[in-house]
Amino acid sequence: MEFEFAANSGFNFLTSFGQKFGIPVHGDTLNIPATFGKGYVKKIDLDPEFKLLIHQYTLKEDFVIKRRPADKIYDLVSVIFHSNEELANLSTAVQEQPVRLAKSTQFAIQISSPDLESVIRFPANTAINFTVVGITSARLKSMLAIQNPNPVIQTILSGSPGFLFYESMGPDVQKTLKQVTAARQDGELSSLYYRIKVQELMLLVFEQLLKRDQVRHSPINKDDIDKLFIVRTAVLSDLGQPPHLAHLSKLVGMSETKLKDLFRQVFGDSIYNYFQKARMEEAAFLLKQGGYSVTDVGNQLGFTNLSHFSRLFEKHYGVKPKKYTSGG
Repeated sequence: MEFEFAANSGFNFLTSFGQKFGIPVHGDTLNIPATFGKGYVKKIDLDPEFKLLIHQYTLKEDFVIKRRPADKIYDLVSVIFHSNEELANLSTAVQEQPVRLAKSTQFAIQISSPDLESVIRFPANTAINFTVVGITSARLKSMLAIQNPNPVIQTILSGSPGFLFYESMGPDVQKTLKQVTAARQDGELSSLYYRIKVQELMLLVFEQLLKRDQVRHSPINKDDIDKLFIVRTAVLSDLGQPPHLAHLSKLVGMSETKLKDLFRQVFGDSIYNYFQKARMEEAAFLLKQGGYSVTDVGNQLGFTNLSHFSRLFEKHYGVKPKKYTSGG
């Protein structure tokens, strides 16, 4: 199954999806028929400039969603929460290592403008759970009432084109998101309930964005995004070797300064810190798998000084590797 759409002003995912696959829409809900799978898509208009779309279904076939850029620039901020347990794939220029979309990854929350395109692939017979909040920058600005926004938030609130940011999903976001998606509120106060809970989600997301460094924002395009994901793949391809900026810059034909700035802008951290975080996540994974000693893991990840490895691991996880292995 494949659904392609342009993120234009006035687009209604629910009715367009229903027309594409011949599925009737009842009120604000489209129920997936048994011939396709099970589940539903629910649309909730919180107010004219603030909308919610909940996707919760399992399909019998692979499902591809292609979002094309809007034909005209318009005022919309899209916040997508990927709460999948299984991993969906965000297609990039590098198919060997696609971006993994699930609540446990650093790509769990995507904040973007409508002029960027994306292709998301969901495997058959796995639960698809993601929630989309669409809100105008004017409405968002009024809601947040931030007096001193950093460059990231200023970019979002100004309605500028070409922005893309990713954030991880912490326990508080997961809890609130579950309250939104599991409620199935249909009573007289349902609109108030959803409005409060979605505003809580916005609070949690923008609290994270406020912590980002004060770096100047640059508009980003598809070519830039593809290059950033090539760099990300190169960084993660060998966690035993620290990344070299000059090599990465040459790899994608981008200046070192632009590469550093755009990488931090989109992923929220420097290339080296991103590498170190991935390194520690891999170390934690290997230690929990069993069969690897602390020395084995340290050597595999390129640490010649195991004391340094131990200190770095403790900085990330609050415990030394040996204690982490034992579950202490």
